[in-house]
Amino acid sequence: MSAIPQWLMPHRITVEPYEGDGAYGPTYGPGAEVAALVVEARKRVHDREGRAAVATAQIITAPGLSCPPESRVTLPSGRVTRALAVTNYTAPGLPVPECTEVMCQ
Repeated sequence: MSAIPQWLMPHRITVEPYEGDGAYGPTYGPGAEVAALVVEARKRVHDREGRAAVATAQIITAPGLSCPPESRVTLPSGRVTRALAVTNYTAPGLPVPECTEVMCQ
């Protein structure tokens, strides 16, 4: 099916993909600005290591977003946060749009 329609993503966010830890802490790839739907609400999620965490922002964006857990995300409000969990939603053969969901700290 197709990607989520652009008109459903009124916000702009910046994603700096996590590349690993270096000698001076985490390292990130170049930032990319993408269209998204951002909902700032508290929700319980599990991080990449399976620990319970509280997400304070849910982001829905087009499929194929390069945003591994621990990536740095700048929200429309200017708040800088990190990605806790990333889920790609696909529905082959069904008439629903595909998208990527990012839950942020």
